[in-house]
Amino acid sequence: MALNGKQKRYLRGLAHSLGPVALIGQKGVTEQVVAHVSEELEAHEIIKVRVGGGCLDEAKPLGAALSEAAGAELVQVIGHIIVLYKRRKKEPEIRLPTI
Repeated sequence: MALNGKQKRYLRGLAHSLGPVALIGQKGVTEQVVAHVSEELEAHEIIKVRVGGGCLDEAKPLGAALSEAAGAELVQVIGHIIVLYKRRKKEPEIRLPTI
């Protein structure tokens, strides 16, 4: 499901007050990071992930790789923060605006 601009703007507003729940270290996107992010997405639907200072990769490619591996939508990458969204399978809380 591709998000349109209005939906991304809405999700960015929801994510503004959130703190990062996962950290990408110097090893990059590992299986453990993907598993943790998938669990957090199932619990919260929208999360922030911080790219640590020891990581040699750029945040944008890491965000794309992480969103693909976790089956999530990449909402925003700003600085060292990645915002991801994945609709919960059972009882989703976030209602995205329609076109």
